[in-house]
Parts: sequence; C-alpha cells; structure tokens
Amino acid sequence: MIQQTSKALSRRGFLGQASTAAGIMVLAAACDKDDDMMPSDGIDLGSGDVGILNYAYALEQLEAAFYTMVIATPYSGISTSERALLMDIRDHEIAHREFFKAALGTAAIPALEFNFSSVNFSNRDSVLATSKAFEDLGVSAYNGAGKLISNPDYLTLAGKIVSVEARHAAYIRDLISNGSFADTTVVDMNGLDTSRMPSEVLMAASSFLKSKINGSNLPK
Repeated sequence: MIQQTSKALSRRGFLGQASTAAGIMVLAAACDKDDDMMPSDGIDLGSGDVGILNYAYALEQLEAAFYTMVIATPYSGISTSERALLMDIRDHEIAHREFFKAALGTAAIPALEFNFSSVNFSNRDSVLATSKAFEDLGVSAYNGAGKLISNPDYLTLAGKIVSVEARHAAYIRDLISNGSFADTTVVDMNGLDTSRMPSEVLMAASSFLKSKINGSNLPK
C-alpha cells in the first residue's frame, strides 16, 4: 500500500506542487543568480537586534500592505468565509507592523512603498499564489533570523509572531489545495520548516519594494 501511495500522484499532490511552482515564480523574478550580495544602498535597516527588528518591520509592512489591497479590492468569486479569514490575516499583519513600529521608536525605518503590479487582485489564483509566497517567505525569514537575535525577550516575541505567520501559511495553502499545509516543499524529513537568511529574503521580496532596503549591516 505504501508503494502504491508513493507511485501515485494524487490530485491533491498535483495541486500542491502546482501552487508551489506558482509561489516560486512569484518570488523568483526578484532573484538574480549573478547577484547574491546583500544590497548596500537604500534605507539602512541598521545592525544588531535593532537591525533585525527593522528587518521584521519591513516584512510586516509588506504583508500588511498586500492584505489591505486584497480586502480593498476582493477577487472575483470570493466567499464570505474567505473574505472574513483574509480580513483576520490582514488585521494580524497590521498588528505586527504596528508592534514593531512602536517597539523600535525613533530607530524605526520609515514607511515603505510597494509595487504590486505583478499581482492581479481580481483573480483568486494570483492573489492566493502571492499570499502563499509571502507567508512561506515570512515564516522562513523569522526562522532564519532567530539565531541572529541577542535579546531573549525579542527572541520570545519573534517565536510568538512566527507561529501566527505559520498559521496564516497553513490556511492559505489549504485554500489552494486541501491538505498541503505542511507538504515537503516547506517541511523537511526531520519535521523542520524552511529557514532563510536575510540576504535571501530581501532579494526575494525586492520586486515588490519601491523603496530600496540596505541590509548590509545586519548580523550574519
């Protein structure tokens, strides 16, 4: 039975792989294979824990802006339950954004400008593929940044936020393909989620940023 299962590509598996490919395509356009260096111009995120908090603040600004657009211009055929749950995600991202802004105080980077021209907000597939890409990227960003945080209180807060981001990612994945919330594209054979360093995350998100970000002083 195990052999039969491994040989068969189920509809759920196919849809999960298709949605993963779409998510990769959303972010891949931002990545230049010949440029693996952290951007050294633009808004300086800073160094140490302040830099990591600003890094998280930038990502939360991006997600909050995206979901604000999703709710302001809902895609065709959106159900009442989908809209309600996407509103919950929007509200969570806004809360995260405002938390980091308040925590950073005068050390916070300014409000960023974004470019969502590649997203068709009237199309469910386009919106959910972008949402999945952002949520998966956000989870991997927090996972990668954890070891760079010195203050244990900040690390605890990051853990509380990344768990919420993971809930978002799971929900969006299951909207696309039921049961794909923890497939092998994000969870490895040891049951561990993906982790990415800031340089990789900022490069992946760069096509959605009108404002240039300089993360060269972040801990490594």
